[in-house]
Amino acid sequence: MIKVLFVCMGNICRSPTAHGVFEKMIKSAGMVAEVEVDSAGTHAYHVGEAPDARSSECASKRDYDLSYIRARRVETSDFSYFDYILAMDNDNLSILQSMCPTQHKHKVSLFLDFAEDRAESEVPDPYYGGANGFDHVFDLVESASNGLLKAIQNNSKSYSS
Repeated sequence: MIKVLFVCMGNICRSPTAHGVFEKMIKSAGMVAEVEVDSAGTHAYHVGEAPDARSSECASKRDYDLSYIRARRVETSDFSYFDYILAMDNDNLSILQSMCPTQHKHKVSLFLDFAEDRAESEVPDPYYGGANGFDHVFDLVESASNGLLKAIQNNSKSYSS
């Protein structure tokens, strides 16, 4: 089983968006038994809360469901448990790298490293912006999720051969 953790600051906008989008892609690819998906935040501002209403509304328009996701904070045990720990931006990447035990540092990277044909390296925080910011986040997340799915599928094939 491959385990993927998406991380942003509060776990109510970007990382639950990635969580919901990637989980749907995993289901569509018939890989539910092979890939586990979760999300978390580097800060505890919103622990236990549902995703931001604007994220949920944008998700619904694109046929994604975020209603089952609840915010949580990254825990030390996540670094040994997950295979991919994907930060939405450099600030959260830096926090994760400072928290991460040395033997697991190879698991931590930027999520947009998986996006094909990307002009940006970070998923911007839409929290204080307008609705267009949330649409932009979904565009970036869908692109990176496609690339991540391909990477996992390619790695799975190399393990099975």
